[in-house]
Amino acid sequence: MPNVSRALKRVLVGRAMRSDRLGETLLPKRIALPVFASDALSSVAYAPDEILLTLAVAGGALAAIHSWQIGVAVAVVMLVVVASYRQNVHAYPSGGGDYEVATENLGGRAGVTVASALLVDYVLTVAVSVSSGVQNAGAALPFVRGHEMPVAVGVIVVLTTVNLRGVRESGAAFAIPTYAFMIGILGMAAWGLVRHLSGTLPPAPSAGFEIAPEPGHEALTGVALVFLLLRAFSSGCAALTGVEAISNGVPAFRTPKSRNAATTLLLMGSLSVTMLLSIIALAKVTGLQFAEDPGTQLFRDGVPVGDGYVQETVIGQLAHTVFDGFPLGVLFIAAVTGIILVLAANTAFNGFPVLASVLARDGYLPRQLSQRGDRLAYSNGIVILAGAAMILVVAYDAQVTKLIQLYIVGVFVSFTLSQIGMVRHWNRLLEAEDDTKARGRMTRARAVNAVGATMSGTVLLVVLVTKFTHGAGYAVVAMILLFFLMLGIRRHYAAVARELALSDDPRDERAMPSRVHAIVLVSKIHKPTMRALAYARASRPSYLEALTVAVEPDGTRELLRDWDRRGIPVPLKALDSPYREIIRPVLEYVKGLRAEHPRDVLTVYVPEYVVGHWWEHVLHNQSALRLKAALLFTPGVMVVSVPWQLASSEGGEAMYTEMRGVGRASAAAGAHGEDAS
Repeated sequence: MPNVSRALKRVLVGRAMRSDRLGETLLPKRIALPVFASDALSSVAYAPDEILLTLAVAGGALAAIHSWQIGVAVAVVMLVVVASYRQNVHAYPSGGGDYEVATENLGGRAGVTVASALLVDYVLTVAVSVSSGVQNAGAALPFVRGHEMPVAVGVIVVLTTVNLRGVRESGAAFAIPTYAFMIGILGMAAWGLVRHLSGTLPPAPSAGFEIAPEPGHEALTGVALVFLLLRAFSSGCAALTGVEAISNGVPAFRTPKSRNAATTLLLMGSLSVTMLLSIIALAKVTGLQFAEDPGTQLFRDGVPVGDGYVQETVIGQLAHTVFDGFPLGVLFIAAVTGIILVLAANTAFNGFPVLASVLARDGYLPRQLSQRGDRLAYSNGIVILAGAAMILVVAYDAQVTKLIQLYIVGVFVSFTLSQIGMVRHWNRLLEAEDDTKARGRMTRARAVNAVGATMSGTVLLVVLVTKFTHGAGYAVVAMILLFFLMLGIRRHYAAVARELALSDDPRDERAMPSRVHAIVLVSKIHKPTMRALAYARASRPSYLEALTVAVEPDGTRELLRDWDRRGIPVPLKALDSPYREIIRPVLEYVKGLRAEHPRDVLTVYVPEYVVGHWWEHVLHNQSALRLKAALLFTPGVMVVSVPWQLASSEGGEAMYTEMRGVGRASAAAGAHGEDAS
């Protein structure tokens, strides 16, 4: 069974890699861009939809007037955040990203706040991106419809497997579709612009419809109108998710790491802004209409289109418009859009494990998360991320409209605290800097981060106000719970470190036990028992005895007679057990010895079988395991497992040969009158 599982692991994950090959897994910019930017780039597939859906609440006229303004506002925020994060990757290239910036400049609790927000956001990125991709695929693949949830779970499993093979291999696998998506969207925008300027661009399929405002939103003015515009703006800010991933993934870049990361960040921001504005501009010039409930909100000649109307996504409608008469173009856009939405989750698969490893090294998460796996990827973090995302997908039945309400809160928490931390970082450096040129550069950087902090904080407030009751509150609760969990883990590690630390008095650490009292547990006289006795005698304890529990009196008497008949030179003591218990009599006996001789160390040798097949565990009782578990919590007691490998386990035959030699040596020692006591 172990061989089968190892072979399956090698097939899925690949051959293990030596630690000195870590440099081979580092990414050039051409691979780093699709690895870390797919989330931000893919957001242009749903951010315009969210803007138009929100504005459509008040009717189509509002969307036509304000959609481009909101798009420009989102683009400005994107460029400011990108400019701010370029300062981050130069100042903090270790991979801690927002967490490291906040911790160093604002304190540990601020850092944990950022970390909890990012970890939650990474999980949501996987759930939202995969669910959205699967729903888009359902338009072209009818068999997916109605089975989105299991398909989404299967996609997450595939992504997990690919990422477990290593960051470089996953980047190479995702580079082609990511670049295809960029080429497709930019190519569609360019061709649409050419056709618009030449007067050959037809209207969108929905251009002839009218959008009726929802009841109560017919004539919004004043505060109500501003609130709706802010809500549309907060929905469009989903385009900013993924910006922070590059600052968390700087260690994965080739040298010079900071410069390559900053260049990739600039490319990502420029491409995202260009694609987002291009889609919104095309939607405006083609008269595209998009509503949350098209059956009741869209009207043709004053009559609702009804439930029979199938509304395509914004990108889908634009593809049909720009590439009318060229179905291959429409199919290409649909394919690459669906793929990029699934692959956007890969950003989280690279960011979450790296951040988790940094937190683990600082003691806020279990230490196992800081260890690299066979393929030099942080395998434990990848598996945990996948598991949490699958739970969300199952809980929300892969419905994007519900999942997306939880989204983007965490990322703007990290944006805001990170940029505030960077302002304090530059303030601290300016206090110690005398060079005029360097001070000028730092002052400019501080100004960029100050603008970024102000803008990120404003967006965070808008998101919380407009989306809290729609689901964002659950994300906030998850962040709070994770925050206190990480603080609890840190306190535990600190308490353990204090308890295990050496004292200042060297005599306390050098004190040796007065004696070692060894006990070998015996159920019957067989090879495992003889091996345990031989091993115990070889350790030369101060006193050695064998111990059995008299569960069945007849069997115990036979055991004692056989013990004497064989002349085993170790005294055997039988403990009474009127209630046929095994563990309690042994524990009471051990505790009694500890009370009589508190400075003695008790060593209990437990002989046990080692089986090779899973079904063999069912056929052998687990009394040895239960005894060890109970004895481990008894102070002053050392528990030694003495395994006997059965023939079904690996090495069983070799162990049998070795034991024959040990047994002969023990018999010879006994024949020469060696006293174990």
